[in-house]
Amino acid sequence: MMPEISLNVLDVAENSVRAKATRIEILVTADTKSDTLTIVIADNGCGMSQEMVERVTDPFFTTRKTRRVGLGVPFFKMAAEMSGGSFRIESTVGVGTTVTAVFGLTHMDRMPLGDMASTMHQLITMHEEISYRYLYRYDDDAFELDTDEFRAILGDVSFAEPEVSSYIKEYLAENSAEVTAGRAI
Repeated sequence: MMPEISLNVLDVAENSVRAKATRIEILVTADTKSDTLTIVIADNGCGMSQEMVERVTDPFFTTRKTRRVGLGVPFFKMAAEMSGGSFRIESTVGVGTTVTAVFGLTHMDRMPLGDMASTMHQLITMHEEISYRYLYRYDDDAFELDTDEFRAILGDVSFAEPEVSSYIKEYLAENSAEVTAGRAI
């Protein structure tokens, strides 16, 4: 199992990249009233058939040709359910896929969220051909990053350019810290 939720998010988002998504939305919502941490990863990739959706949580099923097992999604599902939460995948061929994992926020078996700022930074700079929308919410405080807005300002400048990459990483880290205001997730 992965040691933090952000690594599961990275794994599922990489599945979206392989599914030829052009837009990926990642929402992280901590809600203390309902005692939940909800992660939603939605893409407009190639989607999956209902049969594949039903099999994707089986660790001995994978569509990859390089290995015989696929543990990312099954571990993500197990982590959510072990914390008293739930896991759901909805997908339509030719439309895209949405993965929703709900964790018990204060449950003793919930793994830490981890470094979502670094996860998002890595996705944005490594797959800059994809549009990302990232929403990070803690109760009523939130911030959103949309790479289409960055592109409108930067034009053809690469997100991987050192100064741009550094700015994106700092922007994510500072805004995440401001939203949580010292509260651990």
